[in-house]
Amino acid sequence: MQMGNHTVITDFILLGLTDDPQLQVPLFVFFLLVYIITLMGNITIIALIMVSSCLKNPMYFLLRNLSFVDICYSTTIAPKMLINFLSKRKTISFLGCATQLFFFATLANTDDLMLAVMAYDRYTAICNPLQYSIIMTKPMCASFVAGSYIASILAAFVHTTCTFRLSFCGPKEISHFYCDIPPLLKLSCSDTTLNEVIVFAVAGSMQVGSLLVVLVSYTYIISTIIKMRSIEGRHRSFLTCASHFICVIMFYFPVLFMYLRPRSSYSMDQDRVASVFYTVMIPMLNPLVYSLRNKTVKEAARNVVRRTFRLK
Repeated sequence: MQMGNHTVITDFILLGLTDDPQLQVPLFVFFLLVYIITLMGNITIIALIMVSSCLKNPMYFLLRNLSFVDICYSTTIAPKMLINFLSKRKTISFLGCATQLFFFATLANTDDLMLAVMAYDRYTAICNPLQYSIIMTKPMCASFVAGSYIASILAAFVHTTCTFRLSFCGPKEISHFYCDIPPLLKLSCSDTTLNEVIVFAVAGSMQVGSLLVVLVSYTYIISTIIKMRSIEGRHRSFLTCASHFICVIMFYFPVLFMYLRPRSSYSMDQDRVASVFYTVMIPMLNPLVYSLRNKTVKEAARNVVRRTFRLK
């Protein structure tokens, strides 16, 4: 299609992680294994929490929802990336690109907010244990989860609408393995100043705000743990929070690096590395971190295995 002196883009080409044909198959195998482990790990966490009576408190309700978000989050990116490794035609339609961006932004923001809610849950459990059952009720936890989804959907709608109102006049090659805001802004032939302001305002308020909730929560948590007289109590409280804090660190640093920096410092190679980490690797690592570092989860898994084999 032609509009004036410009070609109007109706689809995009995702250049992917590399253009080296010898690396396509090894990368396909590696990321297929990562995706399978992601699905199996998160489905296992969800199933374990649903069937284990010792995993019924609010912390595990939130973890179950985080695992569900990680499954959807990874599925938004991984299948198209895997197809493109083996495909000569690496195109994605204009509508497909907008859809992928919307769901990616929704799920990434939900992941972000869920980590903040989980930090608040740990703060309440450790710093206000007598009030914990009153504050973190089932309706309150459900409200936190629903609020995370609603806020994320609204933010994703703003990002997607503002990005795809721009004109894309060519070239149509996205130097990335999925549709994301920074590479799309780089392709646009429109003025993207407003979009950059919106990214800083919306993404910044959600991501920085969530990170502040996490940091403030853990400041109080660490202060409370240090004041505990019982060594066993300190150790148990620390182990309860360690898994969550590791997941927080893995998620926030790549995301803040990606979106909260000036366009002048934008580097596609750096962004691809950061994107692989937080879109593909973190959804796989989250269930591993929680299952390997959480005694209650490991004990629940052992009990389920014992019951299963006893029934047989």
